[in-house]
Amino acid sequence: MSYLYEEYFQLGPELIKKIERVEEKIQPYINNIQETVLDNQAKVLSAFKEYRVSEFHFAGSTGYGYNDSGRKVLENIYADVFGAEESLVRTHFVSGTHTLAVCLDALLSPGETLLSAAGAPYDTLQKVIGLPSSPSKGTLLQKGVNYRQVELTAHGTLDLPELERIIKKIKSVTVVLLQRSRGYAWRPAVTLAEIEILSQLIKKINPKIILFVDNCYGEFVNPLEPTQVGADLIAGSLIKNPGGGLAPTGGYAAGRKDLMELIADRLTAPGLGKEVGATLTHNRSLFQGYFLAPHGVGEALKAAVFAAALFEEMGFEVSPFFHQPRSDIVQAIQFNHPQTMLSFCRGIQKHAPVDSYVQPQPARMAGYGDQVVMAAGTFIQGGSLELSADAPYRPPYIAYLQGGLTFEHGKIAVIGAAKEVLETLNRN
Repeated sequence: MSYLYEEYFQLGPELIKKIERVEEKIQPYINNIQETVLDNQAKVLSAFKEYRVSEFHFAGSTGYGYNDSGRKVLENIYADVFGAEESLVRTHFVSGTHTLAVCLDALLSPGETLLSAAGAPYDTLQKVIGLPSSPSKGTLLQKGVNYRQVELTAHGTLDLPELERIIKKIKSVTVVLLQRSRGYAWRPAVTLAEIEILSQLIKKINPKIILFVDNCYGEFVNPLEPTQVGADLIAGSLIKNPGGGLAPTGGYAAGRKDLMELIADRLTAPGLGKEVGATLTHNRSLFQGYFLAPHGVGEALKAAVFAAALFEEMGFEVSPFFHQPRSDIVQAIQFNHPQTMLSFCRGIQKHAPVDSYVQPQPARMAGYGDQVVMAAGTFIQGGSLELSADAPYRPPYIAYLQGGLTFEHGKIAVIGAAKEVLETLNRN
């Protein structure tokens, strides 16, 4: 550690002592993460063996993409590992938000109701729905879809009695959308146990209602996925957890076969569905990224636990605490002051392998209501599993840290961010 602490960082003894205390107390939780990584890696390896992955599956296709055996096998693997009947894994999805938008548009018709079970969804999805705060053309509301949401309880958990009341009262509820991750909210990620209870509640009231889980940031965090505890459909981004840091772009959806057919027709065209969609040169990266994803997610979780423990040691509010169970890779840290939050984001950027010389600034971004500070020196633009920090530029100035393909890099960047924060506090 002499080079890291003395030459690379030139840390003072007080911060070194904090780091050493943190390293000791998080070790049991690091060990628990490793057990989950092993289970998930075994599941992925089993699927690769089952579908006899071979070199020719990496060749890809051009034009219409008919008879792309690699694409078909990859989608079988996703479905198998996630406990789904079918999956759609495509680089034609430009983001997680686009994937969710395609799914919702495919599943909802005019007069039907979308019910959000965890309050307002992530900022970019609010524009897809067309909430009054985010009006725009081509939204679900403009299409004639109704929207309702049920707020979380004061403890940040699902309000099951209110959800039951609304579902029974509004007969037009067709899709219940559940955002698993915290997004830009100071609340815990929704647990698999909560998802299972919600699924049982919905099916008891009306089995035809679709439980759709936004699984972004949640893949491989636990030994099971939402589709294995009752969700009808999950979707997410390939440049987050399941892409393993190698997928260049894309998204996925996995769930019931009838739902996947509707979504595939919406992505391409009715009658074409999953049969088209050239993979070009991307198959190898998608296969290899998915194979590495359980390990990458485990490394990101270790970095999150370390960050939670270190910043709690420094006196900041964190969510979740280092010892709490996790259902996503996101670590929230509350700074209560814009300059302190900025110093954290700049510290993360300063210790990135790409664009380390750049200083993140608050800026307007497509899909967001507030200015956002984005720290992301990643090889894949926006690749959240690599290591990044997002911070809406609004009180109480919370930074949302995610990723770290290696725990070593995550740890170095978090220490660097802590050093920047302390220097800012000392100057003020």
